[in-house]
Amino acid sequence: MRYDPLRELPATPGWKAGDVLVVFGELFGRGYANGIVDEARRAGMTLVGATVGRRDGSDGPLRPLNAEELAAAEANLGGRIVNVPLEAGFDLEAVDGGPSPAEQLKRLKGENWRELSFDQAALSASRAAGAARFERNAAAFAAQLATLVPAGANLLFVHTMAGGVPRVRSLLPLMTRLFRGTGEKHLASGPVWETELGRLWAASFEEVTARTFERLVAATAPLRTAGRKVRYVAYGYHGCEVLIGGRLTWQSYTPYLQGWAKKRLEQHAEEAWRDGVRATVFNSPEIWTNSSSLFSGVELSLYPLLTSISDAGRAKGGAAQAVADELRGRCAALLAPGTTLEAMLERADRFLSDPVMAPFRGLEAWPQHSTREEMELMLPASEEVLAFSADAKNTVAAELSRLVFGAVGRLMLAEAWEPVSPIRWLNHDVVAKRVVTA
Repeated sequence: MRYDPLRELPATPGWKAGDVLVVFGELFGRGYANGIVDEARRAGMTLVGATVGRRDGSDGPLRPLNAEELAAAEANLGGRIVNVPLEAGFDLEAVDGGPSPAEQLKRLKGENWRELSFDQAALSASRAAGAARFERNAAAFAAQLATLVPAGANLLFVHTMAGGVPRVRSLLPLMTRLFRGTGEKHLASGPVWETELGRLWAASFEEVTARTFERLVAATAPLRTAGRKVRYVAYGYHGCEVLIGGRLTWQSYTPYLQGWAKKRLEQHAEEAWRDGVRATVFNSPEIWTNSSSLFSGVELSLYPLLTSISDAGRAKGGAAQAVADELRGRCAALLAPGTTLEAMLERADRFLSDPVMAPFRGLEAWPQHSTREEMELMLPASEEVLAFSADAKNTVAAELSRLVFGAVGRLMLAEAWEPVSPIRWLNHDVVAKRVVTA
C-alpha cells in the first residue's frame, strides 16, 4: 500500500449529459454518496440506483421493493432504481435447516463473549450461500442496468455498501461498551476481536464492505465495452490528515473495527487496477453522521477543517476568502452563548495533540484497537466540544460534515474521469481547497 493523497484540485472532468452514474447501494438519509449524486446531477448525468431490498419482519425473506417503496426510493435518488435486492452479508442466511449466524448469536449474553463458540460448518455454509445470492442478484442487476445505458454513454459506478454488524439485539450492549465504555464499563476491542465472535464479526464486515466491490466489478464486466469510459469508485476510510498543532498530521478514529475490511476493499481496487479496470477507493475525512451517537469521538478530527478552510481562503484571497469568512460566520451563529470558535477549536486540538493519542498517529500501524486511557480521553472531549453548539441537532460538526459531503463528491467525480491510482486520500487540505474554489 502506497500512501497517495490528492493534494491539488483535479482538472474539470468530461462527464456530460447522457453519461450515467450508478449508485451501487441504497441512499438512506444524507451521507457521503449524496455529494457525488448532487455533483453528477449538476453535470447533467443520468442517475440510476440500486436497492438492498426489504424483509418483512426482522428475518423474513429478502424481497424487491414494493410499488410504494420503489416510488419513494426513486424520488429520493432523482432517477431510476433497478429493483433487484442487493442486500449483502450472510448474518440472516440459514442453510438446509441449520441456524443462521444471527440465530447462533442469540446465545450472546453478558460476559460469555469470551467463550462463545459457533457451529463453524453452519457459518461457512451461510457465508457461501450469502455470497452466491449476492452474485446472482448482482448479475441480474447488471443485466437490467444494461438496458438503461445508452450506446456510447460513459459509466461511473459508485460503490456505497459498508457495514456488516450482525443484526441481533444481543450485540448492542457489547457495542455500547466497546465504543462508549469508560471506567469499569470499558471493554477493549482487541480481546473481543480475537474470539470466535470477533472473527464472525470481521467476516461479516468483509462480505458487506469489501467483497461487494469485487463482485460489482465482476458482474458489470459486460458493460466495459470499447469506446466507453467505465470507472468505479468506492468510499474508504484509512485515517485522514488534519491540522494538529498547526501541522497537517495523519490520524485516525479508534476503535474502527471496519478497518480490516476497508483495507481489503483497497486490495480489491488494486487487483482490479492490475487487470486494467480503473477502480479507485477514496479514503475520506471523518464526518458527523446518524451513527455518531454510538461512535462518539469520531467527529473530533472534523473541527480543524474550519481552520484549513480559513487558511485556504486567505491563501487564495478574493471570493475564496469571502467563502471562508462566511462559513466562520455560519458556524459562530451555531454556538451557545458565551462560547467562541477559538475556544472550541482549542479544545479539539488539545485532544488531538494529547500524548495519549500519539500511538494512533501512525499510518503503518492502522487499524488499531482501543485502550481505556484513549477512550477516557476521547469521550469527555467529544461531549465538551459538542456542547459548544447551542442545539445538539444543529451543530458545528453537522455544518462541517455537509461541506465534506459536497467537496468529496466533487473531488471524486473529477478525479474518476482520469484516475491515476487505485487508492487516494482526501485530506483536509484538498477538501478545504475544494470548498473555497468555485
